[in-house]
Amino acid sequence: MSEDPLKALSDMASDAHTRIQAAHEHINPVVEVRRGMRDAGIPADVMTIDCLRTRRRINLILHDEQPGNLLYQFVTIEDEVGESFQSMAMADVTVQTLVDWMQEYFG
Repeated sequence: MSEDPLKALSDMASDAHTRIQAAHEHINPVVEVRRGMRDAGIPADVMTIDCLRTRRRINLILHDEQPGNLLYQFVTIEDEVGESFQSMAMADVTVQTLVDWMQEYFG
């Protein structure tokens, strides 16, 4: 895995996006890396994966205070962020993990 977890996550999200579009043309996810938290002084990188059709969002956070972990949650675009996040080891995150989340939550 890459030394830079954001690059590794971005690469996985790009591959997952390609797979989803090939298999599920109705999903068409939108992936975005956001700088707002770092710009506000919070040591974290945020990636969102949105489905405009269902108005659902997957938030992915790499927080400097939790190295090696990915924080994630499933919310709506309107809610933007939920109350709590789940966590998993970044080493356990794969392209297939992201594909499964998108298929199940956006499908």
